[in-house]
Amino acid sequence: MDRETLNRRGFLKIGSAAASGLVLGFYMPEKMGRGILRAQGPFAPNSFVRIAPDDAVTIIVNKSEMGQGVYTSLPMLLAEELDCDWSRIRIESAPARAEYNDPMMGEQTTGGSTSVMSSWEPFRKAGATARALLLQAAATGWGVDAKSLRTENGVVHHDASGKKATYGELSERAAGLPLPADVPLKDPKDFKLIGTNVRRLEGRDKVTGAAKFSIDVRLPGMLTAVVAHPPVCGGTVKSYHADKAMAVKGVVKVKPISTGIAVIAKDFWTARVAREELEIVWDDGPNRMVSTEAARAEYRGLASQPGTVAENEGDAEKAIASSAKRIEAVYEVPYLAHAAMEPLNAVAHVQADRCDIWAGTQYQTMDQRVGAAITGLKPEQVFIHTTLLGGGFGRRANLTSDFVSDAVEVAKGEGVPVKTIWTREEDIQCGYFRPMFVHKLSAGVDANGMPTGWHQRLVGQSIAQGTFLEPFMMKEGIDMSSVEGAAHMPYAIPHRRVESHNAAKTISVLWWRSVGHTHTGFVNECFFDEVAYAGGQDPFELRRKLLQNEPRHLAVLELAAEKAGWGNPLPEGRARGIALRKSFESYVAEVAEVSLDPDGEVRVHKVVCAVDCGIAVNPWNVVAQMESAIVYGLTAALYSELTIDKGRVQQSNFHDYPVLRIDRMPEIEVHLVKSTEPPTGVGEPGVPPIAPAVANALFALTRKRVRKLPIRMSEAV
Repeated sequence: MDRETLNRRGFLKIGSAAASGLVLGFYMPEKMGRGILRAQGPFAPNSFVRIAPDDAVTIIVNKSEMGQGVYTSLPMLLAEELDCDWSRIRIESAPARAEYNDPMMGEQTTGGSTSVMSSWEPFRKAGATARALLLQAAATGWGVDAKSLRTENGVVHHDASGKKATYGELSERAAGLPLPADVPLKDPKDFKLIGTNVRRLEGRDKVTGAAKFSIDVRLPGMLTAVVAHPPVCGGTVKSYHADKAMAVKGVVKVKPISTGIAVIAKDFWTARVAREELEIVWDDGPNRMVSTEAARAEYRGLASQPGTVAENEGDAEKAIASSAKRIEAVYEVPYLAHAAMEPLNAVAHVQADRCDIWAGTQYQTMDQRVGAAITGLKPEQVFIHTTLLGGGFGRRANLTSDFVSDAVEVAKGEGVPVKTIWTREEDIQCGYFRPMFVHKLSAGVDANGMPTGWHQRLVGQSIAQGTFLEPFMMKEGIDMSSVEGAAHMPYAIPHRRVESHNAAKTISVLWWRSVGHTHTGFVNECFFDEVAYAGGQDPFELRRKLLQNEPRHLAVLELAAEKAGWGNPLPEGRARGIALRKSFESYVAEVAEVSLDPDGEVRVHKVVCAVDCGIAVNPWNVVAQMESAIVYGLTAALYSELTIDKGRVQQSNFHDYPVLRIDRMPEIEVHLVKSTEPPTGVGEPGVPPIAPAVANALFALTRKRVRKLPIRMSEAV
C-alpha cells in the first residue's frame, strides 16, 4: 500500500500471515496546537494491533511507560472500540520508526503530558476498524448482513441463528478483507471500559520484581562501564593517566570518549572503583567561575530593567500607579535536578551492520539519530529497545540523548554489549537542570480591594535558545515555556503586562516535570494571595470573583474548596492555603493544610486536589498521577535546591538533595470533575499548585510570606 492510500484511508492493514492472524496499523493525523516539533512531510502509520488465532490481542504502544500508566490507558482506548476481552490484552513497546511518531510533536517521544491527548482518537479508530473487519469476516462466512451481528467480549454473535465465533477464529479471514472507508466511533455514553477503574497491565510485574528496566538488562558477554565526566558544565579533559585504574582487577579498558573518560569492566562496582583511580586534569572551561549567588544578583539586576514583552493588556503601569494601594515583591526559584530513582543507563551493542540500544528513554527518535551519527550506520540500522523507565520527569528526553550517546560511544569497537551507568552523583552534578528564575512583580488594588493592574518581569535561562527547538518554542525572543502560566493568566485583571529576560546560558538546562508552570505557578499564585490580602479579600473568594468567565477554572476551585472545608475552623496551629493552575490543558486546584513543628519545620497534613482533565480514561490512574505529582511538587517545595560554586554543583545525592520521606507524607484526597470533553494531560498538572498552596497556608498561619523556594521559614518575610 502506498503512502497516498495510507493517508487517505488513515489505516493500514500490515499483514495477513496465517500464523499471525489479523494485523492492523493505523495512521495518526497531524494535529496543531501545543506541538513543539512538527513532522516534515506526511505522517506514517504509527501503532499496531495484532489479533492472533489464539485470541490474544497485542497492542503495540508508541509511548514510554515511566509510571504514568500509559501502558494501560492507551490499550483501553483501542480495546473500548474493539470490544475485546480485556484479559486477552498484551502490550509491546514500539520500535523506533517514523510511523510511531507522536502526531503532536512529529517525533517518537513521550512528554508534555500528551500521550492520551494525542492518542485519543487514533487508538479508538484502530480498534473500531479492527472490529469492523471482524464483523465483515463473520458476515461473509455466515452469509448474513454484518448489521445483524453484534460483538461482546471478543466474540461475534449472530443472535438469529445462534452462531458465534471468537476474534481469533475470524482473524485470518478478516486479514484478507479490504479496509472499510470510514468507521464510526462509539458515543461516549456507550463506553464500557473507558471511564472505569482498571489495574495497570504492567503493575503486577512491578510489584513482584519481574518488570524489566534498562538497569536490569543482562546480555551474554556484556560488560559494564562508567564515565568520568567534567565536574564543570562545559569542561573538557586536558590530560589523564589510567595506569592505576587499569591495575584494578576486572578492568577491561580505559578509553576516552567525547564527554569524558570511560572505564569498562566486568561489573559496575569494579568500574566505579577504578574510575576513582583515574588521574585526570580537567580544563574547567568558560563556566569555571559560575556561581548561583552571582547569577542571582545578576538576575535581580535584570529584573529591574525592561524586558521583552510577552503580554501587554491595557496599561498596567498607569493602573498600578493610580491605585489605592500598590504592592511589590521579588520571588526566586532555584535550579533543580530531576533525580529519578533509576539512575541513567543504557546498553549498546555495536556491530558492523547494526547497533542495538536498550534504554529507558523518552526520546527514541533522538536516540536513534545519535546512535547513527556515532556509529556511521543508517538510522534504520539502529534498533531502540525501549524498557520501562524508573522515572523520567523530562530527564530522559534531552536534546543530546547524553546517556545513550555515552553508551554507544563506549560500546563502539568493543564487539560485545556494554552497559554504561551514570551514578546519581554524576547526574545531579553533570546533568541537565530546571532553570533558576527571579520574578519581580507589582500590582495595585482599588478602594474596594479589587486588583487594578499586574506587572511581572521574569529572568532565567531559556531551555530552547540556541537549540534546534528555538524556531518552535521561541517567538520574538520569548521562550514560551519560560512565561507559560505567567502571561495570559485566567484572572480578570483589566491591565496586565508580562516581560521576560533570557539570562546568559551557563549551565545545561532542560524541561523538568511541568516545565515553566513549576515556577510561574508558585510565583503567580502566591503573589495573587498577596494581592487578595492587600485588598482585604479572602483569597478563595477573590479567585471566584475573577474567574466568572472561566467555568472550568471555577469548577475545580470550588470543588477543592468545598471538599477541603474552606472557611471551616481548623485545630489550633493549623491553616489552609489554596492555589489553582491550568497546565497541559487540564485544570487543577489544591488546598493544603499545614502546621509548623516545634523546630520550625513545615508539616503538610492534608492536600485536597480537584482536577478536570476531560474524560478520565482510567480514573484510578488520574488519582495516582495527582498523588505522585503532589509528592514530587512537595519535594521541590520543601527540600530541593541545587547551588553552584566555581562551576561545580554542590549537591550530589539524596543525602543533600532529599526527597519527601514517608513520615512526612500528607493525606491526599483527589476529586475528579465529570466531563465529556476529550482527555487532557495528567502527568504534570498536579505539580504546579502544591508549592503555592503550601506557601499561602503558611502565610495564613504565620503572616509571613514565602517568596523563595525551597521553603525556609527563616527566610519568610
